[in-house]
Amino acid sequence: MRPFRFAAVVRMAGSAREWAAKARRLEDSGYDALLVPDHLVGPRFAPVAAMAAAACATSRLRVGTLVFANDYRHPAVLAKEAASVDVLSDGRLDLGLGTGWMAQDYHRAGLVLDPPGVRVDRLAEAIDVLKGLWRGGPFSYAGEHYRLDGLEQEPVPVQRPGPRLMLGGGGPRMLRLAAREADVVNLTMRVRADGSGPDTADGGPGAFRRKIEVVRDAAGERFGAIELGTSILRVGGDRAAASWSAADPGTQQDTPQVLAGGPDAMADRLRGWREELGLSHFVLHHESDLDAFDPVVARLAGA
Repeated sequence: MRPFRFAAVVRMAGSAREWAAKARRLEDSGYDALLVPDHLVGPRFAPVAAMAAAACATSRLRVGTLVFANDYRHPAVLAKEAASVDVLSDGRLDLGLGTGWMAQDYHRAGLVLDPPGVRVDRLAEAIDVLKGLWRGGPFSYAGEHYRLDGLEQEPVPVQRPGPRLMLGGGGPRMLRLAAREADVVNLTMRVRADGSGPDTADGGPGAFRRKIEVVRDAAGERFGAIELGTSILRVGGDRAAASWSAADPGTQQDTPQVLAGGPDAMADRLRGWREELGLSHFVLHHESDLDAFDPVVARLAGA
């Protein structure tokens, strides 16, 4: 049985000192990683600078993204940035990657929001490019979306063959891609094709379990090497969603994305999900839930 791993999403701070303090608080509280999102709208730091600063402020804490939006940068650019962060963090980068999906990002920045299938195909090619460049040496690629001609990049990542890759998804195509390529699969609800938010018809415990079966079937023999996880969208009682947040836990009762009760009850729930479904990687989605969730991490971290 895999040990528990805990990460928390942290979006912004008022200064470098405050950001460093937030990173050290996670490290001291037993979290494994600090993750930053990648959106063009809303109160959020840009990921690369934020990860580098958090890594410099800590010694054990891993840094990563939930998740880089592939559509916002060419994978050759991301490969270079990621390798640099991995070197500067002494091999502590967890690279979360997705297609890009939130309509506000695309529309307000004047970007084209292609249909989901196109974005997933483009992401699959981007993963090929990332892994090819991280191997070192000249790399060429001829795909529908990307073409490289003998590109060689330095540095290469400290982690070999590259940083741990986390793919998040809820739709079948994205889950199958994650099953083939990811080290960590972060299970989410399917997103509406128009990028307006999660598809609430895809919510509930039955849908959540079916996603694991999709991953299992697509992964085949490599399923045992995949770390399964999800984002904890709410701790405690109901509350209004932040205006900038697209997370919708309303239909996720009785799944690991919504936790209620005291620390012992929440810890027992997570133990049960690990035993029943193999989930071991949990991401706290809201920084405001840290005080309530820290005691759970203290009980379970590394267990």
